[in-house]
Amino acid sequence: MTRRSCAIYATGIVCAHLLIVGIALVVAQVFQTMIDSRLKKEITLTEKSQVFEAWKNPPPPVYMEYYFFNVTNPEEFLAGGKASVKQIGPYTYREYRPRENVTFLDNGTKIYALNPKSFVFVPEKSAGNPEVDMLTTVNIPFVAVMNELNSYAFLLRTVVSMFVKSWGVNIFLKRTVHEFLWGFKDPLLSKIHALKPDVDEYFGLMWKKNGTHEGEFVFYTGEENYLDYGKIYTWNNMSEMSWWSSNQSNMINGTDGAVFHPLISRNELLYIFAADLCRSIHLAYVEDVDVKGIQAYRFAPPEDVLMSPKDNPTNEGFCVPAGDCLGTGVLKVSVCREGAPIVVSFPHFYQADPKYINAIDGLNPNKEEHETYLDVQPTTGVPIRACKRAQLNVILKRVPGFPMTRFLNETIFPIMFVNETATIDDHSASQMRTMLLILTLVSNFPLLIVAMGVILLLVLVVLFCRNRQKKFSLRLSTLPNQSALHCFSPQNVQCMFTYLLLTRLVDLTPGEQPHCL
Repeated sequence: MTRRSCAIYATGIVCAHLLIVGIALVVAQVFQTMIDSRLKKEITLTEKSQVFEAWKNPPPPVYMEYYFFNVTNPEEFLAGGKASVKQIGPYTYREYRPRENVTFLDNGTKIYALNPKSFVFVPEKSAGNPEVDMLTTVNIPFVAVMNELNSYAFLLRTVVSMFVKSWGVNIFLKRTVHEFLWGFKDPLLSKIHALKPDVDEYFGLMWKKNGTHEGEFVFYTGEENYLDYGKIYTWNNMSEMSWWSSNQSNMINGTDGAVFHPLISRNELLYIFAADLCRSIHLAYVEDVDVKGIQAYRFAPPEDVLMSPKDNPTNEGFCVPAGDCLGTGVLKVSVCREGAPIVVSFPHFYQADPKYINAIDGLNPNKEEHETYLDVQPTTGVPIRACKRAQLNVILKRVPGFPMTRFLNETIFPIMFVNETATIDDHSASQMRTMLLILTLVSNFPLLIVAMGVILLLVLVVLFCRNRQKKFSLRLSTLPNQSALHCFSPQNVQCMFTYLLLTRLVDLTPGEQPHCL
């Protein structure tokens, strides 16, 4: 056997093995299964995990953009007209949220942590100076007091109304943005504080929230089940809430939004517990997106999250007392806001009933500016871009005994909304791209084996054809010139065809001449 023949046989054997092994690995998905198993073990909230430090001290910067609705016609509204507002802002703050007092529980299957948040003003990302810019908006402490007195005797409400008017307190107030956000000494609350010391005399939307946490959390580490990675086990020692009117509504579902389990599919719902909303919400897949060269799935709250119980009966549990429900797109959270008539929604009443939008001039809801969304890398479950948008509103209505409300039309009045954003930093994005590239190469290794087998198959075909061609050329070269010329002369066509047939189909001994008939 010649060297060329040995090379052909060897190439054929290697090609067959590569194709068989490669196709078997592709069908069995051996490498993908190995990667999935490794991810499930590595992505856990344990000290040996590579994601643990990032969970304790998130590297991506988080920014809080505060927008306020400045009321331009308070007198007209109090006289029964339609309110008009003008959006001002953003007033941007950098948010720092390290986890503290981290403690492992139950043999490492759960982890306790506090998540204090601190805020630092970022002037270059802001549209104004919060300590200078003035804001005319609803006097929330006064509205809360009126709402509280609504169940008391009419005579008492009338007396309180007279005192309040003598103190110069009105339904609308004018303060700087900084005061309204971070706190000021309120004259009405100061009077109440003198009678009830447990009532704070200061008011601000973020009063006492700079440097404080939203509660004590216990999370699952994911050691027992990768699907539980980062899920909340208890919040403030509660495994479920108690202020809503159904067991389903009181459930604490999902994570705090910082992490999600690996291997996320497009068909699943992501659950997040939002302490500031006093409930859990779910997000559904919207589309594939690209963030700094990283492929991600975008999830966003579907319309049924804040849909009216008439259209989505599962939301009946958020009506407190039972049956006291608002329309689509708004959620009353008085039960967890000390009875204050507070309502939350998406900014500018995005996805809400048009009646709430049309009740106020100056609102313009749109998806690009007002949708909440989360971009998650599906393989690792790491959020690489997040945008949480929520609006604070107050219910304004007539309260018997308070003459200044006698012309009011019941309105869910917008106060402000916040745009909380975070995007993966460049260094983390580079590490993520490198890791995903390695995972892609490893998972596609069986396809590489199949490709090598196909290439060798093509090489085998080329070698085989060249070998046959060389044999044919060799046989022609060994024929005597005259005999060849005699056979291939036009006068002996039969001899020519006989020669061709024999040289292609029959192995002749080199030098043997065909016999012409």
